[in-house]
Amino acid sequence: MQRDRQDHGSRSSKPPTIHSYAQSGDLLGFQRLLRGDPSLLNERNPVMAQTPLHVSAGYNRADIIKFLLDWQGAEKVELEPRNMYGETPLHMAAKNGCTEAARLLLARGAFIEAKAINGMTPLHLAVWYSIRVEDHSTVKTLLEYNADCSAEDNEGMTPLNHLSPGPGSEEVRKLLHWHLEEQRKRKALEACSKTKAKMDELEDALTNVVGLHELKVQLRKWAKGMLLDERRRALGMKVGTRRPPHMAFLGNPGTGKTMVARILGRLLHMVGVLPTDKVTEVQRTDLVGEFVGHTGPKTRRKIAEAEGGILFVDEAYRLIPSQKEDEKDYGIEALEEIMSVMDSGKVVVIFAGYSEPMKRVISSNEGFCRRVTKFFHFNDFSSKDLANICHIKMNTQGRR
Repeated sequence: MQRDRQDHGSRSSKPPTIHSYAQSGDLLGFQRLLRGDPSLLNERNPVMAQTPLHVSAGYNRADIIKFLLDWQGAEKVELEPRNMYGETPLHMAAKNGCTEAARLLLARGAFIEAKAINGMTPLHLAVWYSIRVEDHSTVKTLLEYNADCSAEDNEGMTPLNHLSPGPGSEEVRKLLHWHLEEQRKRKALEACSKTKAKMDELEDALTNVVGLHELKVQLRKWAKGMLLDERRRALGMKVGTRRPPHMAFLGNPGTGKTMVARILGRLLHMVGVLPTDKVTEVQRTDLVGEFVGHTGPKTRRKIAEAEGGILFVDEAYRLIPSQKEDEKDYGIEALEEIMSVMDSGKVVVIFAGYSEPMKRVISSNEGFCRRVTKFFHFNDFSSKDLANICHIKMNTQGRR
């Protein structure tokens, strides 16, 4: 420490600063200066915009770091300040192989996945350091705290990608590969647990749906496929993007179409297909205008209202006139407006209505069957089903 102070004094005649003390490791000088002026705690130095914690971490000055982390003044040390490159003190410790400094920061909760302006995490920088000096101790420390081996920088490079071929990199390569595999296993277990929880939630919702047995089988099969995709992504596997799951609900009124649409809204939100679980219900009168130029804006407003969720078009067959010669009807214009946004992924559309009249909608637009890929048939409730519905409602009201 004495030699560090002498070296510092020989380089410059200027009085020592809080940053020069942090660099040299002069704890007594650092303490004296900071206690005399506590505002220096998170002071930024010129050019690099680094705090004393940045500097002490980059030079592995453990005593200075401990003093800063234990500072009892009115102001607290910033654990995640950013320098001009967007680097935190943990970045500085990692890029310079300062293992003890890294441990101290991580023990106090430093964010291990912090990204600099170039997208690099501390693990990226620790790998770079290990290549230069063949010292893997900082890499090992970060991995002990479960640093993400699959994190990508702005060029899409993981820490492994930065390793160059050669015997000098072999040990750290093996280390990263082992931890990467372990992290994948943990993610797989977490994904399985989350998938089970989501399927249980779906089952709870379907329990309150009476009848509709064939529909429930279809919904479960569909949900399992979507959740399986989610698990695959968690494992780092590439999964093709599914087409927006637009649907048609065919059946008589009072068969549970709206209720199932709400369950679907929750399901699609749950698996990440939609950002919200809202269901916007519309009918012809909400979409079709009374004069030329009125229908388009009116329909677009409803689509915008439904964005991020489900647009449930009830009695959709009413958009298509039963007589082809009815040229004054603007329902087809509303349908075309809806069709125009169905490939955007911003909204999922469910068309609902009687089975037979819905054939008019299906045949009215050649792109309908290309966009609407799910057709669910709702059968009428039996007497037993109606009794079960009554029983469920009575139990629900009783709990209230």
